[in-house]
Amino acid sequence: MPKVNANYETLFIVNATIGEEAIASVVEKFKTLISQHGEITNVNEWGKRRLAYAIDDMTEGYYVLVEFTSKPEFPAELDRIYNITEEIMRSIIIAKE
Repeated sequence: MPKVNANYETLFIVNATIGEEAIASVVEKFKTLISQHGEITNVNEWGKRRLAYAIDDMTEGYYVLVEFTSKPEFPAELDRIYNITEEIMRSIIIAKE
């Protein structure tokens, strides 16, 4: 049986201290990565927001919410890439019904 695409939502927080150009570059990198492995249905850049709690002494982050469809094995790879990307402070991937 061929694997069917599933719906996902990911929220990632980019380190806001790296500057606007670098932030835009990181956001673009992940939008490109996701679209290579699936289809983006919605991107919502919330912009700079105060963090609920300090992460590595930083109090602000740049929030980006991306809704996408992909094969079920892609989110694990996306999570791995988030974890090795220095500019990403936090990330979460949620499977949607």
